[in-house]
Amino acid sequence: MRKHGTGRTTLTWTALAAAGALALCACGGDADKKAEPPQGGSAEPKQSVQLPKLPGEKLQVAAVWTGPEQENFTKVLKEFEKRTGATVTFVPAQDPIVTFLGSKIAGGAPPDVALLPQVGALVSAVQNKWAQPVGEEARAQLDANYSAGWKKLGAVDGTQYGVYYKAANKSLIWYNAKAFEAAGVKPPTTWKELITAADTLSASGTPAVSVAGADGWTLTDWFENVYLSQAGPEKYDQLAKHQLKWTDDSVKQALTTLGELFGRKDFLAGGPSGALSTEFPKSVTQTFTGGDRPAAAMVFEGDFVAVNIAQTDAKVGEDALVFPFPAVGQKAPVVSGGDVAVALKPSKGAQALLTFLASADAAEIQAREGGFVSPNKAVDPAAYPNDIQRGIAKALIAAGDDFRFDMSDQAPAAFGGTPGAGEWKTLQDFLANPSDVAGTQARLEADAAKAYGN
Repeated sequence: MRKHGTGRTTLTWTALAAAGALALCACGGDADKKAEPPQGGSAEPKQSVQLPKLPGEKLQVAAVWTGPEQENFTKVLKEFEKRTGATVTFVPAQDPIVTFLGSKIAGGAPPDVALLPQVGALVSAVQNKWAQPVGEEARAQLDANYSAGWKKLGAVDGTQYGVYYKAANKSLIWYNAKAFEAAGVKPPTTWKELITAADTLSASGTPAVSVAGADGWTLTDWFENVYLSQAGPEKYDQLAKHQLKWTDDSVKQALTTLGELFGRKDFLAGGPSGALSTEFPKSVTQTFTGGDRPAAAMVFEGDFVAVNIAQTDAKVGEDALVFPFPAVGQKAPVVSGGDVAVALKPSKGAQALLTFLASADAAEIQAREGGFVSPNKAVDPAAYPNDIQRGIAKALIAAGDDFRFDMSDQAPAAFGGTPGAGEWKTLQDFLANPSDVAGTQARLEADAAKAYGN
C-alpha cells in the first residue's frame, strides 16, 4: 500500500476515533500475554466462497506494494491458485499507477487486475474505459460483507467497478516503548502535549520523530491529520474537492501548526536533510532498532507500519506501541485510505479473483501476517495476530458508513499522487523550509487549480 497503500485509507471522526483510542491505549506489554485461543499465523484458510475451476488460465495482478506487503499478498494469490488451478503473477507497479497502467495498456499488455491506491485512480480507469464492472458473484460478496460506504467508494456513477480489499487507519503514531520510558514521556493526546513530549525526548538524546520525507505521500498524511482536526470535516471535504482554495486561512493555520514540529531540526531524525532522504520503510525500522538509542522515538503512519516493524526484532504490543494521532482542534482526527481491486480484462479469471478478494477467505490470510486491516465485516477478529491489530480492525468495522477518505487519494493523480510533483513535491519543499507558509500555499493552489481544472 502506498499510504496507505494501503501500502498507501477520513474515518470515523467520532465512532472510530473513540473506539480506536480505547483499543489502542489498552494495548500494552501485557495485552498479548493473556490466556486466549491461538490467533493469527497458522490457521488453515477457510472456504466460505465457491470459486470456478480455471485450469491453465494465467492472470497478472498489478499493485504498488513492495517488500513484506507484496510477500504477504502473494500468499493470498497462492491460495487462489490452489483453489482454481489458475496461475497468477504479481506485477510490481510504480506511482503514479495510472501512468504505469496506461503504458501497459498502450502496449497491449494490461494486467488482468490492478489494486489502485487512490479513488482518483479508479475514476481515471473508468473514464479511460479500462475498468470492467464487477460481476454478479463479486457483487454478492460485497453485499454480504461490506458496508454501503465502502461499496460506494468502489463505484463510479452508480456502477460498481471496484472491491476495497485493504483499508488503513492512517492516524496512528507508533512509538519505541524503551525510548519513552527512558525519557519519562507518556503518549500525548493533544498537539500541544505532542510538542512538549518531542522536546523532552529530543533533550534526552533521542530525536522525537522519524519522518519519511523522501516519500511525499507521508507528508500529505501529516497535513491531512492536522487539517481535519483543526479545520473540521466540512472544510476538509471542501478542500478535498478544491471547492476551497489552498490559499485559505485554514490551510495557513494547519501548515503553521505542522511547522511547529517540522521546524525543529532537533525533533527530526537526521534533521530536515535526513528526513528528506528517508524512505517510508526505513523511517519505521530505524525507530525500532538501535537498542536504547534508536534513530527516533516515534514514527507516524497507518496500521501497515506493523509490516515494517516485523522486519526488526521489536515486538508489536511490547517494544512497539501506538497511540491515536493527537487532537489539534476539538477532536482527534482519523484519516483512512484503501486499495481497490479493479478488473482490467473481461475475463472469467479476473472476475473470480475479484470475488475471492471480496471474501473473508482472502482477507483472513493476509490479516494473519500483520500490518493489514480489512473493511470486510465478515473477517474473524481472531485472524489478526495481536490486540493492537484487532483493536484497529474492530474500530474500522464499528465505524460503519461514517467515514471520510484520504484527501490526496481523492485528488487527481497529477496533484495528489505523483512523486516529484504537485502536493507531494510542495510538501517536501515545506519540510525543507517550514517557515515558507505563504509560498507553500501559493504553489499548492497553483498545482491544484491546474490538476482539478478550476
